Amino acid sequence: MTEFCTAERDGHLLVVTINRPERMNALHPPANFELEGIFNDFAADADLWVAIITGAGDRAFSAGNDLRWQAEGNKLEVPATGFAGLTARFDLTKPVIAAVNGVAMGGGFEIALACDLIIASDNAKFALPEPKVGLAALAGGLHRLPRQIGAKRAMGMILTGRQVPAAEGKDLGFVNEVVPATELMAAAKRWAGLIMECSPMSIRASKEAVYKGLDIANLNEAVTGKYPAVNALFKSEDLIEGPRAFAEKRKPNWKGK
Repeated sequence: MTEFCTAERDGHLLVVTINRPERMNALHPPANFELEGIFNDFAADADLWVAIITGAGDRAFSAGNDLRWQAEGNKLEVPATGFAGLTARFDLTKPVIAAVNGVAMGGGFEIALACDLIIASDNAKFALPEPKVGLAALAGGLHRLPRQIGAKRAMGMILTGRQVPAAEGKDLGFVNEVVPATELMAAAKRWAGLIMECSPMSIRASKEAVYKGLDIANLNEAVTGKYPAVNALFKSEDLIEGPRAFAEKRKPNWKGK
């Protein structure tokens, strides 16, 4: 049983909700370790193909680190897989979608940046305000944001800690879609559904090749690189099922193996 978050299965989809609305879904160590366990299970479960992470209530996706917990003198611990069990999880080849409802501040924004897609409600706001309280965005924000939107745009947020509304986030390039708050989960599930129409093996191969390839400066080396998920794809049942279904003019029955 979990106390600070929930995980609900819907077919091949897992919906994870940070459930601390009284603290703007800020995370303290117990919540972080719960989320690590949930995403460990998600990674290991062959029948789960996509995850959505969101926050309880309508005010916040996550306000980041629970500074009140820290101010009360409690020990700060973070799982090996990072904030929310996601920001340092570099081997997850399954897609994760952030459904950002309300504010995503500091570590909350870093959780979203660690996801593959960000779907935001029209009242969502994003910031890395750590310098305003004597900290720094060390859970990946300082490195993911410039990689995703370019250094100058990222520095405009990082060096000021300013809040960026959802529409501007889409213009900057880190938000995929902005929708009315009442339509947020439907939109996130629509994106998940589009992903799940594809072969899970192909999706994992594509995700791994993209992220690992970005770490390789030489394009030729990136294109010709060896990626475990790509090797798994070429040995999979899905590789046979896709062309067969196309030839038979029917929807493929993906196995994810």
